Amino acid sequence: MDLFSLEGKTAVVIGAASGIGEAVALGCERQGANVVRLDIKSDAGKGIGELDIRDAAGVDRVFDDLDARHDGVDIAICTPSINVRKPILKYTDEELSRVLDVNIKGNFNVLRAAGRVMTKRKKGSIILFASVRAQVVEPGQSVYAATKAGIVQLARAAAAEFGPYGVRVNAIGPGVIETPLTAPIKANTEWYAAYAAKSVFNRWGRPEELVGAAVFLASDAASYVTGSVIFVDGGWLAADGRFTPPGM
Repeated sequence: MDLFSLEGKTAVVIGAASGIGEAVALGCERQGANVVRLDIKSDAGKGIGELDIRDAAGVDRVFDDLDARHDGVDIAICTPSINVRKPILKYTDEELSRVLDVNIKGNFNVLRAAGRVMTKRKKGSIILFASVRAQVVEPGQSVYAATKAGIVQLARAAAAEFGPYGVRVNAIGPGVIETPLTAPIKANTEWYAAYAAKSVFNRWGRPEELVGAAVFLASDAASYVTGSVIFVDGGWLAADGRFTPPGM
């Protein structure tokens, strides 16, 4: 028996048009899952359906429909988030609402809709995406970091509530990954190098390097794993300094 096989399972991957979501969707498909790809804009050429996670009623409709058409949703993976990098004193109300609406409200909508259909069938795995920013911050990351910490707590609370129904809920915490969201940082040589230096590998991560954690949490290999966060950060959180004392 292949513990990591997703054969016969239906996996819904939200944010599948690019970056981490695209890589995770391909990874689940390679493990045998029937993957339903969704993003904020549809793309018929890539087989991507439209879903705005800020629209609670729309999220409910999509999961109800998939539940009926696919004899249940086994795996739900939600990757989207946005960030407005600004000091707290310069943040506008509109910017605050925009980040909260996607990162907290949007993830909550998916968590609730997926949890409702999965608890009814008494099986399933839900995977949300947090970040190293759930634990460590820097200037300009206040709201984003707060939402990522919030996602962790949403996953933990849902794990406690859905567990008696056989549904697991976990989160993945990436470090800095080369995606369209981080492209502006990559374009700044000094900034890019500073983030690379935060990893013990002295480099950024690639979207495909998140696939293993996602497949593990989605599969039977993680049958006793719930309420957990797996950090895929190249050692970012493990090493809080880069100075090597003499004699080491």
